[in-house]
This record gives sequence, structure tokens and C-alpha cells, in this order.
Amino acid sequence: MERDPKAFLWDAREAAALIAQFTAGKSLADYDRDKLVRSAVERQFEIIGEALSNLAKIDPASAAKIAELRDVIAFRNILVHGYATIDNERVWRVVQDDLPRLQSDLTGLLGS
Repeated sequence: MERDPKAFLWDAREAAALIAQFTAGKSLADYDRDKLVRSAVERQFEIIGEALSNLAKIDPASAAKIAELRDVIAFRNILVHGYATIDNERVWRVVQDDLPRLQSDLTGLLGS
């Protein structure tokens, strides 16, 4: 049985909210020093990428409404396959610059 597309959106939105929670009040230096937070953030980005990849397969129209969808999925692949060379500054930039828009897109799609 195929999963409801909204379930993938919900998974991604929840993972994004966790990233925001894990990084609230932190700086890049804090993030860089804290292996536990880095691991948690990376895992949640993996969930986001996987959920949105699955969404794109079963509901391409909804997935197309997510800004930079392919970049989000590609970022997941970088984290998973390039685990030995993850750039903490890049991850932090994504948290600061891209996550808020993604959260907004996901919330909008779930509300519609």
C-alpha cells in the first residue's frame, strides 16, 4: 500500500522543526564543537531528503511546489555518501539560510 503523500510532507516538516530546535541559540562555533548536535542535524536532513525524494516519486505535483527540491535531495545524498568530508560550515549555512523557506513550503503544503 502506498503511503499518503502528506505523510512524507509531515516527516520532512517534523525533521525540519527538530533541526531548528537543535540549533536554536547556537552559533557556528557551537555547532562545530558539538558532535551530538551535528549528528542529530545531519540525521534530520537525511530524513528530509529521503521523505522528499519519496514524495517526488508518488506526487510530483506537490513535490514541485517545494523550492529547490532537487538541491534538498542532493544535500541528503552528500551527507549520506560524503560522510567523511562533511563541511560543517556548509551545513550551518543550509540551516540558517535555507531551512526557514523549506519549513514554510512544507507548512504551506500541509495546510492546503
